[in-house]
Amino acid sequence: MIRKVAFLTAGGYAPCLSSAIAALVEEYERVAPNVEIIGYRHGYEGLLQGDSIVFTPEARANIARLYAFGGSPIGNSRVKLTNTADLIRRGLVPEDTNPLQVAADQLAKDGVDVLHTIGGDDTNTTAADLAAYLASNSYPLTVVGLPKTIDNDIVPIRQSLGAWTAADQGARFAANVIAEHNANSRVLIVHEIMGRNCGYLAAETTRRYRAWLDAQQWLPEVGLTRETWEAHALYVPEVPVDIAVEATRLKAVMDRIGCVNVFISEGAGVPEIVAELEKAGADIPRDAFGHVKLDKINPGEWFANQFAALLDARKVLVFKSGYFSRSAASNDEDLALIRATAGLAVKSALEGRAGVVGMDEEAGDELTTIAFTRIAGHKPFDATLGWYRELLQDIGQG
Repeated sequence: MIRKVAFLTAGGYAPCLSSAIAALVEEYERVAPNVEIIGYRHGYEGLLQGDSIVFTPEARANIARLYAFGGSPIGNSRVKLTNTADLIRRGLVPEDTNPLQVAADQLAKDGVDVLHTIGGDDTNTTAADLAAYLASNSYPLTVVGLPKTIDNDIVPIRQSLGAWTAADQGARFAANVIAEHNANSRVLIVHEIMGRNCGYLAAETTRRYRAWLDAQQWLPEVGLTRETWEAHALYVPEVPVDIAVEATRLKAVMDRIGCVNVFISEGAGVPEIVAELEKAGADIPRDAFGHVKLDKINPGEWFANQFAALLDARKVLVFKSGYFSRSAASNDEDLALIRATAGLAVKSALEGRAGVVGMDEEAGDELTTIAFTRIAGHKPFDATLGWYRELLQDIGQG
């Protein structure tokens, strides 16, 4: 019988964390109201340090208030339980200890029967490491993950929580900043969108932005034209960019209408940028998971610098929609998926079935509990999709 459940949210934010916590609490209130619930503060960091908060009866009664907010009330961090050296350096575990054992012992000390991890591929592969350690060392505890990432790049999950909302918010962000195209003559705007290894969010954001353009009424007689608000280029990590060819195409656009608006995934061009920096002898900053810190190498700035002179741009603007998009409250589309996912996560927890609850691409997109051993990161965006190819053709890039 389950007596105590713990939550943790980890990794970067996505527009689903607060809502996922609310949906899980509501489901436990419905099917197992006597279960005690705690939340580890700042993800695995709080677990290692035994830093948790109790979901009181008053909090549980008013948990629906979380649906109005983005972020996570219990906090996130980037912690990899198998990166012992990093954890020691950060003072999260003592030397000569196994962080997985520290985490397992803390869960046992807290009397936790079920741990729900809400995060992306790094969070849930770390959860897989923890679940394997718990099983092999006879800790009586079930780990059930929920898939969160705006990149939508978790194998084999069709749609991760928060990605639809992030695309909506990125389109909303673009609708404001693209107005800057007429703040000067010959303006180059670069809209950098999150997506380290996967172009899904950049592509979906561009698609939703163009749907917004489709719904507007234009007034070309006074200079309000669809073409000047258009996304003129879209670059994703999965498709190499020929700068010279694109510069020729975009220069013609600049000459004709006086502006160019470029949408890029933050992972686009990263191998070229890293190679350029390493050739110059620069150190490449990386996080605990070995990822290049994209905010330090600035892909948007790199593309802007590549194109500025080639397009004869007189004003160059680089906008990043990432923090705006990822910290939003969930939209209705995501809320439906979050509630369905939370419902199955609680059912799996009560039945003792470990894994990550998601739409399994290898089982007809059925919402199911997927074994941790099948979870992996860096699922690429499918650049052969019909809607994506059509989008490129519509903006003159195909």
